[in-house]
Amino acid sequence: MAAPYDVIVIGAGPGGYNFAIRAAQLGLKAVVVEKRKTQTLGGTCLNVGCIPSKALLHASELFDEANHGFGKMGIEVKGAEVNLPDMLAFKDRAVDGLTKGIEFLFKKNKIDHVFGAGRIEAPGKVEVELTGGGTETFEAKNIVIATGSDVISLPGIEIDEERIVSSTGALALAQVPGHMIVVGGGVIGLELGSVWRRLGAQVTVVEFLDRITPEMDGEVSKQFQRILKKQGMEFKLNSKVAAIDSSGKTLKVAVEPAEGGDGEELEADVALVSIGRKPYTEGLGLEHAGVATDDRGRVIVNEHWQTNVPGIWAIGDVIAGPMLAHKAEDEAVACAERMVGKAGHVDHNIIPNVIYTYPEVAAVGKTEEQLKAEGTKFKKGKFPFAANSRAKSNDTTDGFIKVLADAATDRVLGVHMVGVNVSEMIAEVALAMEFGAAAEDIARTCHPHPTLSEALRQAAMDVDGWAMQM
Repeated sequence: MAAPYDVIVIGAGPGGYNFAIRAAQLGLKAVVVEKRKTQTLGGTCLNVGCIPSKALLHASELFDEANHGFGKMGIEVKGAEVNLPDMLAFKDRAVDGLTKGIEFLFKKNKIDHVFGAGRIEAPGKVEVELTGGGTETFEAKNIVIATGSDVISLPGIEIDEERIVSSTGALALAQVPGHMIVVGGGVIGLELGSVWRRLGAQVTVVEFLDRITPEMDGEVSKQFQRILKKQGMEFKLNSKVAAIDSSGKTLKVAVEPAEGGDGEELEADVALVSIGRKPYTEGLGLEHAGVATDDRGRVIVNEHWQTNVPGIWAIGDVIAGPMLAHKAEDEAVACAERMVGKAGHVDHNIIPNVIYTYPEVAAVGKTEEQLKAEGTKFKKGKFPFAANSRAKSNDTTDGFIKVLADAATDRVLGVHMVGVNVSEMIAEVALAMEFGAAAEDIARTCHPHPTLSEALRQAAMDVDGWAMQM
């Protein structure tokens, strides 16, 4: 029996490791349990998600720019080629550096960790089936479930991570596929599809609904798809993948209309299944411990991240809300503060969402569709990057920024962006919304010139009809 702790954290992803660090800062003794077979910290995000995908997005963007963009600026580059093993090694170095960074932070904050599969035996008690063999039991006043999420597979289709892949396999393909079919027009599929498209693959996206990124603002989704189509990606909307035959040298993918009817068969070298993620609760012993879950398998918590069982808490992808690393990080901090009696809080209406394609998509707050559905009267301002001086000088004019504000109070309700580097701009809006800013507050805040951020200011000006640069 291990010595008692103040808290046992199950899962070492962005939610788990940030919780442990904040808990340690607040004087709690924490032990983190992680079942990843590679025995690395950081969860899906650092190991096979956010970080490796961004490394490949960056590398493939530079390759594409060298081949198609440099010449327009008078930079002659001949014979640029992809060395895929070296590019994957570049990705792996980024992952290795950051996962080791978490190990350092654990040592710095005197946080213990153990590799193995944790199971809640009772409130305050977790048994760990150790990766190296044997079991160890930990006791603590509190348990935090931060186990994240797992990929959703298609019924009857087995993901082998070689030809039929999830995001994990798509980050480690041995060669550039001739044709990749992406099943699902959401964030993960579009990001990884764009990587392999830039490296030379033909990419076809099959989406069940009538538009890609259905959770985003409709106007954004429409222009975003036009941009990706212009870059060479193909789309089959209102369509579903009914089956994949992997018995031959190439995959035979049966694609049918979403509402039924005659379909078609597509050949592909790789199929990326990216239809969403589900909370990871397998083997946790939730039912045994009496922890309530909803009809989607998510752990039910109150506004303080407490489950129905005293002393058991949950954060991140395993509970309701957007499955985003930064949402888990925010909940981690607030949950730790609640645990020691502080007033930790997260405004779930102000969680930025980003798609890291080229150009990027970023949003925070309500969409036009949501505001109309709830009957909220609003004003809208919009500004295109084609009229922005920095975008013009950089030849990065695709996209726009849209600001939605309350019709009566002018308070910012949502902002939606398509454009280069908008992932670095959306936090300004989140900060403004946290302080209850009006669109006029952004419009009257001096922005440096020339910058892409001026497009945000102009869009805010346009809410009241006084944009000055279009």
